Amino acid sequence: MRTITLEEHISTPAFLEAVEAHSQRSHTANEFMKRVQALLFDIGDGRIAAMDAAHIDMQVLSLAGGDMDKIDSATATSLAHDTNDILAAAVAAHPDRFAAFATLNLQYPDTAARELERSMRELHFVGTMVNGTTGGLFLDDPRFTPFWEAAHSLDAPVYLHPAPPPAPVMQAYFTGLPEDLGLMLATAGWGWHVETGMHALRLIATGLFERYPRLQVIIGHMGENLPFSLARADAVLSRSRQKRSRSVAETFHQNFHITTSGYFTLPPLLCALEVVGADRILFSIDYPFSPTETGRRFLDSLPVSPTDLNKIAHQNAERLLRIPPAISPD
Repeated sequence: MRTITLEEHISTPAFLEAVEAHSQRSHTANEFMKRVQALLFDIGDGRIAAMDAAHIDMQVLSLAGGDMDKIDSATATSLAHDTNDILAAAVAAHPDRFAAFATLNLQYPDTAARELERSMRELHFVGTMVNGTTGGLFLDDPRFTPFWEAAHSLDAPVYLHPAPPPAPVMQAYFTGLPEDLGLMLATAGWGWHVETGMHALRLIATGLFERYPRLQVIIGHMGENLPFSLARADAVLSRSRQKRSRSVAETFHQNFHITTSGYFTLPPLLCALEVVGADRILFSIDYPFSPTETGRRFLDSLPVSPTDLNKIAHQNAERLLRIPPAISPD
């Protein structure tokens, strides 16, 4: 059975240097992050060896770029362009093992739209990954219209990935805690999952998919808490005076896909199967932040039919991202 994973990150020394130079946050790496950083830089033999060890056939690569909007705009635009060239070279070197999501600087939405077009048409990427808010603004803000218009016209799936919260949110919710507990709660421990789920609901509730009905958005981490809360959100938001031709739940089912990245226990998966369905769940690891072997064991343990297992493992990704099916050996 072929396996394709979608939330698999890389980084570059140039990007991390720019983050260090421009960000006001401390980026002192603990031992875990030091190990992760070395793996992020490897877009070749070491990464492929890790994939082989867990029987992962293809990774869709993306920059771990949650601090892109902390870098000055001109530098960020240059970094996005250069990172996409690095990703394209990795894909060209191993076209049967890698595909790529475009890196964009959304501080300049017009420029981001042009870079997305270059990435899709010239570099043959399979979509783009964007990270949380930009300059404190959610992506339903009208200034991002050029980006959404480009994604829609190019049929480019958009992976909406979490990022550290804006400074006012960090200050209000996650300060006054010992050592690094606040940062952990603000990010992978809780905060960025509920923020990304809210971000998705904002896109739906403000009518983005009324304007761009073909647009497809991917969210990770078993749906960023939305499968559990979708019925409640649908019922409450239906009372809004903001009228839409489809309900929140209908839009979610027609315009969103979710991945398993970093969530490798059965209860969230069972909820997602019940609410989202096997046709819109895609296997992912969150490499190198989550262990590849753990993700693979989880995939192998899923209590689903062979038909649904193949959908989750590779067929949904092939369809959504227009990745050619693997050629069966004679």
